[in-house]
Amino acid sequence: MAGPGRETRGIVDAPDLFTRVRFRLRDPAPELRPYLEHYWLIDWDLSEPYTSRVVPHPSVHLVFERTESGGGARRDGSAEVYGIVQGLFSQRLEGRGRVCGVKFRPGALRPFAPQRPVSEWTGRRVPADEVLVAPGHGPSASVAVPAVLGPADEDARVAALDSYVLSLLPRPDPQAELATELAELVRTDRSLLRVDALARAGGLSVRSLQRLFSTCVGVGPKWVILRHRIHEALRRAGSDPEPDWARLAADLGYSDQAHLVRDFTATVGVPPAAFAQR
Repeated sequence: MAGPGRETRGIVDAPDLFTRVRFRLRDPAPELRPYLEHYWLIDWDLSEPYTSRVVPHPSVHLVFERTESGGGARRDGSAEVYGIVQGLFSQRLEGRGRVCGVKFRPGALRPFAPQRPVSEWTGRRVPADEVLVAPGHGPSASVAVPAVLGPADEDARVAALDSYVLSLLPRPDPQAELATELAELVRTDRSLLRVDALARAGGLSVRSLQRLFSTCVGVGPKWVILRHRIHEALRRAGSDPEPDWARLAADLGYSDQAHLVRDFTATVGVPPAAFAQR
């Protein structure tokens, strides 16, 4: 599995964001890589509020966050599970703050929280201790907050994330592994543009595939396919101010350009041509 680079796919106005915050991606411990894509670390110290916007991936995140307002009022650190956001995710940043995030691979949260379907967390932010239960006498997420957010040294933060998530390391879950494999196939195989084709690739019926994704990923397979289409459209629009939208629509499996424009506008909030010009 590829390690993280300077991933910007899905971030709206990434260059603007990176002038305002310090953003890094780090690899988790080798034992965790089947479950985690990467850690993401953000620090900011802003004179004026800024709103970041992201077209989310089909991944659940564990987010440790600490903020301090411009007036010096400090909010104690927190640990929350962010379920998949189906629309545009907007986050207002102000004052000083720090986030240490854990990005689960699609489907890979399920072994860590087998008591409920992952779809129960979709669109929600929930205290991590309500979702993640350490086996035996492992630490709770709330106990891990100071170790994760406190150190000035970035390596120490990553080590604390490794230590906490390793304490949760679950038993293998073949169904979750299949969901992760199929979600990764959607991301890497651009010819998979239909749910029935993905079901055949997994040796499942369409209905069984839909149940698998609801239980293990948190959203349906059609949503995952559409989301990767929008991510690719964002990438093209960000790199070419005058892309060939009709050709892009065909490449992404849309029946016509109007359907791409409709999905892009509904997700990002502006039509693709306006986004590209901006």
